Amino acid sequence: MQHYLFVHFRETTTPDGEQVYFSVSRDAFTWEALNGGRPVLWAYYGDHGVRDMTVVRDPARSRIHIFATDLSLAYGMRGKYNHSWENIITHGSRDLAHWVSDDLIHWSEEEMFSVGEDGIGCVWAPDVLYDAEHGDFILHWSSPVLAKGKKKMAIWYRRTGDFASWSEPELLWQKEDAGVIDSAMYEEKGKYYLFVKSDHHPSRVILLRAPHATGPFERVSAFDDAMKGVADGVYEAPTAVRTEDGKWCLFLDYYGVQGAGQGYVPFVAESLESGRFVRSDVQFSFPFGFKHGTILPISQQEYERMKAHDWSEVPDRR
Repeated sequence: MQHYLFVHFRETTTPDGEQVYFSVSRDAFTWEALNGGRPVLWAYYGDHGVRDMTVVRDPARSRIHIFATDLSLAYGMRGKYNHSWENIITHGSRDLAHWVSDDLIHWSEEEMFSVGEDGIGCVWAPDVLYDAEHGDFILHWSSPVLAKGKKKMAIWYRRTGDFASWSEPELLWQKEDAGVIDSAMYEEKGKYYLFVKSDHHPSRVILLRAPHATGPFERVSAFDDAMKGVADGVYEAPTAVRTEDGKWCLFLDYYGVQGAGQGYVPFVAESLESGRFVRSDVQFSFPFGFKHGTILPISQQEYERMKAHDWSEVPDRR
């Protein structure tokens, strides 16, 4: 039986919110926080805070990887970024944070991972997809390449077969009339579906489809139609998971209010191909406002092991 792990951060104004949190579910609908709703991994390097987590399993090596944006607004916005998003985009988040585990319980110490592009601005919102066509993984993220005169955010990628050696960075997709961030990619029936948050035209999440993981991409108009009733400018950070019955659950991160009212809102579709996602709040239960993360299908044994583990051994850095 398939169960689920959600790796995410929390919306707080204190540094403990911008750390790594785990929540688990039997059905992807009802979620329970581990470690009493406290962090399970802490960021000790870079900005000393992380956001926008992605989690991926490498079955060939029985390893699980977490990548995250190296960025603390709780510390940095008050300090080195001087309350300026322009400073963050230009000077912040040059690396990704990275953790590795063999069992989902014991994790390596945080290491900083360089995406390897000179003259890049911020490095945001990593996501990893297994590309069955090539038998390797694609790590993709959002960045402007300032050295090339591009301040507009676009999606970039690198390939790896073992998370040790990597291809050179390449452009995955850019939107002609707006910047794009928060990419999340999935495969269904041999086609690849890429969710991104568009800054303008429209200012919301859009869905793209391609025959290969690196494109060429085209808009899924049925998804645009399904999102017409969703307000512009208040949703970002799409993440999705295929449940055991074959349906897709899409979570969009609502940021339209300050504080605890932020967090994920769920939508459900029969397939990615249909693009017809329906808002489904009533079916879901979250213990608190999850912020930008991803979901990893896990086994019942892994679920029970994580539930039974004494997470209180995790250092409390506060």
